[in-house]
Amino acid sequence: MDGFDQDRMVAEQIEKRGVSDPGVLTAMREVPRRAFVPDHLSRGALGDHALPIGFGQTISQPFIVSKTAELLMLRSEHSVLEVGGGCGYQAAVLSKLVTKVVSLEIVQALADQARRHLEQLGVENVEVHCVDGYNGWPASAPYDRICLAASPLAIPDALVRQLKLGGRLVGPVGDKDQHLHIVDRHEAGCREQKSIGVRFVPMTGRATLKSE
Repeated sequence: MDGFDQDRMVAEQIEKRGVSDPGVLTAMREVPRRAFVPDHLSRGALGDHALPIGFGQTISQPFIVSKTAELLMLRSEHSVLEVGGGCGYQAAVLSKLVTKVVSLEIVQALADQARRHLEQLGVENVEVHCVDGYNGWPASAPYDRICLAASPLAIPDALVRQLKLGGRLVGPVGDKDQHLHIVDRHEAGCREQKSIGVRFVPMTGRATLKSE
């Protein structure tokens, strides 16, 4: 897909499909998706689809990354927990929009890859940890926002507990029939709603056991 540059990708795949947040659009233009895609797939790096990155995992399509970021309603002072960091692409986008990102990836090789990619791009406000993201990362909790890039059958309680009051979680839920879910935490409890239909790889680790 030579010649299909970042600006055109954002205009045709993202803006035309309704994403309008100026910060998100700028971040999507600035983060080079090709830098996160295996060399043999680089010709399709800016296409409107997920791509395999090894170990049964994928890099999400640009529209889904941007839609998730917009639904998170991010502010510059926010801290974000990302579960299912993969090769680091979404974390790089989020890094443009918030103060701090903690990215969790269960596959060691992918976590190492994400660190290399982020370092090569000069990203300094992302921490990458190789851990089962089902349990979150309590050491830096609570978070203003949490996003999932792998689909559990239900939102893990441990992640909801790591949201600040007034915080928001966005991520896919389900097996074959998946939707992005939005969870807002308030003093009176949590409100959960469905958004668009999606297709993500399943969350692994503890998520493959009986859900809480």
